[in-house]
Amino acid sequence: MRAAGRLVAEVREELRRMAQPGVTTLEIDMAAEKMIRDAGALPTFKGYHGYPFSICASVNEQVVHGFPSTYALREGDIFSVDVGATLGGFVGDTATTVPVGQVGEDRLRLIRVAEECLERAIAQCWPGRYLGDVGWAVQSHAEAHGYTVVRDYVGHGIGRRMHEDPQIPNYGKPGTGTRIKAGYVFALEPMINMGTQHTKTLKDGWTVVTVDGMPSAHVEHTVAITEQGPEVLTRVAGAAAPQVETAGA
Repeated sequence: MRAAGRLVAEVREELRRMAQPGVTTLEIDMAAEKMIRDAGALPTFKGYHGYPFSICASVNEQVVHGFPSTYALREGDIFSVDVGATLGGFVGDTATTVPVGQVGEDRLRLIRVAEECLERAIAQCWPGRYLGDVGWAVQSHAEAHGYTVVRDYVGHGIGRRMHEDPQIPNYGKPGTGTRIKAGYVFALEPMINMGTQHTKTLKDGWTVVTVDGMPSAHVEHTVAITEQGPEVLTRVAGAAAPQVETAGA
């Protein structure tokens, strides 16, 4: 799991660097697939329930599962890239939302709060706590900043398969839900919207958008639960974990 996590973290960071005005999301997808295969791994998303690409590329009001295409990123866009790789039979899964060029402060703030939500969720991942603690950490922080939490899509357990039990909502009540144990591995992935929480799926059967057309941000880490607390498997080597309040610690 550590090796798969390191790989997708490296791929994610390279794709982040590629996300510049004029670059198409299909070019970014092709680069991701090459990096993954060159590392001796498989792009987990490709062929998953018929999904035809190696990444999910979601722009602006697209929440998740966006198709890479000939769309060229534009100055002011926000670009969510979600990538998974299977290495040695184990899966790493990660996502980030990237500002493209010069981006408005309202969109930068949305991304920043989404990242803070993720760190607060990670901080709750100790043995003996509950999934409701994780969901509440995301929900309370997002709503305190005036954003809504997507409820139609959730995080998940991860291991030899990309989607394993349990489901991990980005909302909840502290002290409720599945009790967290050492040895679990979670894909935590807050999805927060500038407007309504409600979403719809486009005619391609995959791309999820906000119903009001307002921007959405999506971030994700693969996190192992150890006796010593959470270990983020998809943080790049040498990157310090942001400091967050650990409410309820």
